[in-house]
Amino acid sequence: MSTATCAASAANLSAQPHASGSSAWWRATWAAAIGGFATFALLYGAQPLMPLLAAHYGLSPAAASGVLSVATLPMALMLIPASLLAERFGRTRLMVASLAGGVLLSWLAAFTDSYGWLLLWRGLFGVVMAGLPALALSYLSEELDAGSLGKAVGLYIAGNALGGMSGRYLAAVVADAGGVQQGLLALAALGTLAALGFWKLLPASRRFVARPVSLASVLSDSRQHWRDPGLARLFVLGFMLMGGFVSLYNYLGFRLQAAPFSLSQSTIGLIFLLYVVGMAASTLAGRMADRLGRREVLWKMVALMLPAIALTLAHSLWLVVIGVGLFTFGFFAAHAVAASWVGRRASHARGLASAFYLTSYYVGSAFLGSGSGLMWRLDGWLGVAGLIAVLLLLCLWLTWQLRRVEPLPQVV
Repeated sequence: MSTATCAASAANLSAQPHASGSSAWWRATWAAAIGGFATFALLYGAQPLMPLLAAHYGLSPAAASGVLSVATLPMALMLIPASLLAERFGRTRLMVASLAGGVLLSWLAAFTDSYGWLLLWRGLFGVVMAGLPALALSYLSEELDAGSLGKAVGLYIAGNALGGMSGRYLAAVVADAGGVQQGLLALAALGTLAALGFWKLLPASRRFVARPVSLASVLSDSRQHWRDPGLARLFVLGFMLMGGFVSLYNYLGFRLQAAPFSLSQSTIGLIFLLYVVGMAASTLAGRMADRLGRREVLWKMVALMLPAIALTLAHSLWLVVIGVGLFTFGFFAAHAVAASWVGRRASHARGLASAFYLTSYYVGSAFLGSGSGLMWRLDGWLGVAGLIAVLLLLCLWLTWQLRRVEPLPQVV
């Protein structure tokens, strides 16, 4: 390492994190939230289009879910490579390039009339877009005051929720009026506006220190992360939580389109407005975790999701909506707590630790979200809800195990 590089690293190490409430703290937090908004809007905005894609191309529900899993699986696989690149070249530059590439591929996907080409562009989108979610949490963990990290991560997760809600609702309404392609065009336009806001707000890294990346160091850091009983449980928890959440929203549209509900695509799109509950949950859970402790908040939020999934079995639309709302609240609260806990518990290679959590998270989305289509084919919504209930029971067991894990010295 050169003398100039050493001097720059020393200066970065001595830089103070942005204090809670300062202008730079808010810019960093809002930029991360907008980046999360764009990621979820572009990634999950295609979800309510699945029934239309199935009808248009003659696909089964499980095959139509490929429009989502074909993007989430490559994203999951690229999160760790993206985090390693960032250790060498910096976080902000890679996040901006990632979002710009994702927007470009979203425009290409919108202009195709072939399901095969749509899957190709969506797959490449997942590869390129991985840089932003891989680095956002580690960027916040590095740049912000530790005592306010839960609040900042809560706002970031709220941005995810708002993006997921806005993208899904916009795509559903526009596609109902003008078809699938118009829905995808609306998503690309929304992503472009969000990308411009992200680029304008994002402060440069002040505390980032470039470090050489070698296979030996990566393997060593990976072993240490997975051997830590707290981190390993959090990684598995992310896999099952996201798998259950995506399964619910993947097949909810098919259920509400059928009897006894027989809802239109636009009306089904209104269900995604329940994501506003997730926004409130993530910000509230982040603050509660900073005050009451992550263990206490996490298991209660997971426990809330069990009666919520039971309510979705009802034949009353209002009970289904209440169940989906409670489930959404519990999921986003649990995710916000788990994600911030990973950033606080990892004593080194935080980017890699966050990448492992998010890799598990998106692999759960891809595999369990599509795999639950088999349960739909076997027993309809009862089969899907049964699978989700099993996942939640396993999550509850994991959160109970986390209550028994000794905190590391830097964890409060």
